Amino acid sequence: MTLIRLAGYASVFGVPDSSGDVVLRGAFARAAAGIPLLWQHAAATPIGFVEKLIEDARGLRVIAAIVTDTDAGRDAALLLQAKAINGLSFGYRVRTSRPDRARGLRELTDLDLLEVSIVTFPMQPLARVLAIDSVSPQETQA
Repeated sequence: MTLIRLAGYASVFGVPDSSGDVVLRGAFARAAAGIPLLWQHAAATPIGFVEKLIEDARGLRVIAAIVTDTDAGRDAALLLQAKAINGLSFGYRVRTSRPDRARGLRELTDLDLLEVSIVTFPMQPLARVLAIDSVSPQETQA
């Protein structure tokens, strides 16, 4: 199995996305690694898995692995390496939210994280892949 590892932010806290939602720190408190990494939110096209999720001061930082032994995984890795795409996004269910009437936004305070996706156009413009790296075959067997 051949993997490409990526790191980036699937969500940035306190910044409205293009639909008027704002994710607040703590919204991913129950999220756990092991969820699928998808291509363009297509549930039928998993391309890897999320290895690590960290809520830090900026947002939801993810470390994920793309399995390049599939056509979709290979395409995603090549496009990331060519810097043709670098967007990240996430699929979720809202558990708790509240309106911010002053700004006309919805604040998301508790979410069920279902997946993370590599996307062409992220809803949150700051949600991006920041680094990619190859993984040696020895690391995949550990």
